[in-house]
Amino acid sequence: MIEIKNIKKSFEERPILKDITTLFEKGKTNLIIGQSGSGKTVLLKSIVRLIEVDEGEILFDGRDIRKMNFKDIKLLRQEMGMVFQGGALFDSLNVEENVRFPMDMFTNMSAAEKNKHVDFCLDRVNIKGAHRLYPSEISGGMRKRVAIARAIALNPKYLFCDEPNSGLDPVTSILIDNLIKEITLEFDITTLINTHDMNSVMEIGDNILFISEGEKGWEGNNTQVLFTRNKKLNEFVFASPLSKRIRDLKQREDDE
Repeated sequence: MIEIKNIKKSFEERPILKDITTLFEKGKTNLIIGQSGSGKTVLLKSIVRLIEVDEGEILFDGRDIRKMNFKDIKLLRQEMGMVFQGGALFDSLNVEENVRFPMDMFTNMSAAEKNKHVDFCLDRVNIKGAHRLYPSEISGGMRKRVAIARAIALNPKYLFCDEPNSGLDPVTSILIDNLIKEITLEFDITTLINTHDMNSVMEIGDNILFISEGEKGWEGNNTQVLFTRNKKLNEFVFASPLSKRIRDLKQREDDE
């Protein structure tokens, strides 16, 4: 569980995060949504303390990361898995080496133990026979799955995903969503996903936080988001014709 309380952040006296308080639950996919420039990326980076906030508390199962020294933050970050927007794999390392990298950095596992765990992580994301391939030799969807395998290599308590479906086709995006959801449930992780993808919102949005102009504009789940009367959220969620069609069909089903 991650709890944030009264988070505020400004850049050059311009408020970016305005007194945000919320709870991200364990074992659920917690989505942060909002328009570009709304502050959601700043919020995600603030939670992992890549950005220092001006005020507020950021609690990881009761531990305030803002009160930790460098050593304690380093230990806490070993409990985190990160999936970056572009995958952020090391181009000079093959698939196996990319997944093994966190184990090389932070564990005392033997070579045999590392190899076994690499196999487990890659198998869990449905990748077989690609150990010796380099990022340039695999598809975008496969790169994202390798990134997820690397993110779970240290058995994290917390998983952070920044636009995990960026640049992927709709079918592959659904596969990535389902994979993240499955891993969240299987390992009972607190998962935070920063996304623009409305398919992700509708399919795996256990908890949804909508950020609007730096403020908490709304929060709820993927069923409630269809029926909200929040004007700004409606404009964001139903901006595309497809999204409007989904809402109209849902409304028709309820009327019948």
